[in-house]
Amino acid sequence: MRLLFEMDLKNYDKNGKVFKRPSARAIIIKNKKIYMVHSILYDYYKFPGGGIEKDESNIDALIRETAEEAGLTVIKDSIKEYGCVHRIQKSDHADCDIFIQDNYYYFCEVEDNKINQNLDDYEDYEKFTLEFVDPIVAIKANRNKNHGPKDLVELEREAKVLEHLIKEGYFE
Repeated sequence: MRLLFEMDLKNYDKNGKVFKRPSARAIIIKNKKIYMVHSILYDYYKFPGGGIEKDESNIDALIRETAEEAGLTVIKDSIKEYGCVHRIQKSDHADCDIFIQDNYYYFCEVEDNKINQNLDDYEDYEKFTLEFVDPIVAIKANRNKNHGPKDLVELEREAKVLEHLIKEGYFE
């Protein structure tokens, strides 16, 4: 999968213990808008998706996480690779110094019917809500609003992926 960009904060001990957490994220575009998960509490947008579990394929994680976070059923035959964002920064985990995350983005289509979300505790607390949004609205929200304790690197990653999609003509 092609590398879209790298986000390396260089704020960590290069000899420290590493924590890796790859993720799979869904890009679902229709009529010049995109499905995104909106944190109502902290007012940011993210692509549906999340962490890839041990012994889980990227595609299986994409399907599972999109259903859990967004209540959408991915049509497996529609999945196409888009690109990867490689992220490295100081870890906020007590037993690790470096956080490394490869974020794999996939185009996909979803079934028309919605299913119930199955949110983690923090996702429920933040009131994760699926929204069909103009990409510029999501970019501006992620960059210009107060998001409380949220990791701004993660939010900038999502804004930059949206910018890539716009630049490459996916919303025309």
